[in-house]
Amino acid sequence: MSKEVAAQFDELAALYEDMASWPFRHDIETPSVIAALGDLHGLDVLDFGCGSGLYSRLLKRSGARSVVGYDLADGMLGYARRRAEKEGLDIEFVSELQPRFAGRFDVVLSVYVLPYATSVRELGEMCGALAGLLRPGGRLVALPIHPDYQPDPDYYQAYGFRLIPDDDHDRPPRSDGARIRLELCHGRYQASVHAWYWSRATLEAALREAGMTDLVWRDPSTASDPAAAAPLLRAYLDRPHAALILARKA
Repeated sequence: MSKEVAAQFDELAALYEDMASWPFRHDIETPSVIAALGDLHGLDVLDFGCGSGLYSRLLKRSGARSVVGYDLADGMLGYARRRAEKEGLDIEFVSELQPRFAGRFDVVLSVYVLPYATSVRELGEMCGALAGLLRPGGRLVALPIHPDYQPDPDYYQAYGFRLIPDDDHDRPPRSDGARIRLELCHGRYQASVHAWYWSRATLEAALREAGMTDLVWRDPSTASDPAAAAPLLRAYLDRPHAALILARKA
């Protein structure tokens, strides 16, 4: 992610913290991520694209030996540091990773970072950076935009956001490199950022080129029977806007 793309998040820390309580994140996304991460006790973990530090704090509370949060948005990092200090959590937040952290981590978590690669080349560089931070055998858990997300802009409005095709080249919304405007519209919050869509094949190719193996895709899910979920959440589970990719460094 470029510094220019990251700058769009500088003023959104409070909003991103509030989003943790929104039903699709609280009841679906966060439990799915924690389940995918598995047992973190005694492990060194990186939150790549940590934003406000929400997942960094969860990682530390889940028993990780050390947690580093990385982000390029200064506003996000400032908030993350203040919040962790207030809660007495020993987490290091940084805006630079190489060469200090090369090959240091057992697990890298990357939530909503791959969608901010603006080109195939940048996507490859990003995947290479993620792989370079892992020890051999280390694990990656990433959340891109779901390859089969619902392109109807209004489909996700009930969950507090809209995904709107926003491409100057008039490409179909689910084509590689198509730009998407993410509008956050929940309660008093109104904000907009841009992301980029990448297909399953392109994401897998970039990760394998970076040296990642054992790729597994998962849809986010509830801890209980999806059929027992509230009707609003069942609609999200039918067409989630994000997927989980699990991979391992060779």
